[in-house]
Amino acid sequence: MDTGIITLASNYSVKETLDRLEDSLRSKGATIFARIDQKAEAEKVGLSMNPLELLIFGNPKAGTALMTARPLSGIDLPLKAMAWQDHQQKVWLSYNSFSYLQERFRLSDELIKPISGIEGFLKAAVL
Repeated sequence: MDTGIITLASNYSVKETLDRLEDSLRSKGATIFARIDQKAEAEKVGLSMNPLELLIFGNPKAGTALMTARPLSGIDLPLKAMAWQDHQQKVWLSYNSFSYLQERFRLSDELIKPISGIEGFLKAAVL
């Protein structure tokens, strides 16, 4: 079943994967809105889980154009990437497919193009 989520194997830890992604996004002028360490939050309430961190980021100029054209796209914006470790200690990076977002919100090629360029940064973060 196609969930619209792309998952890439990472050569780095969860923290290093998101550090690499965050650094490259910042270098290109992207806004980092939040970084949530889900494992740390679970530990605060006495629970345990494998490492999992969520990065929320975007470009307000590109995102605003999408949300102006299709307000419901705001449910998936800003963009998110999640680095996580499975039970075999393998690290992954997952994010919404840009073609999925385009289809889901019926976005034109012109509207999706500015945000789909981020995919190169996502792929580079795991190599």
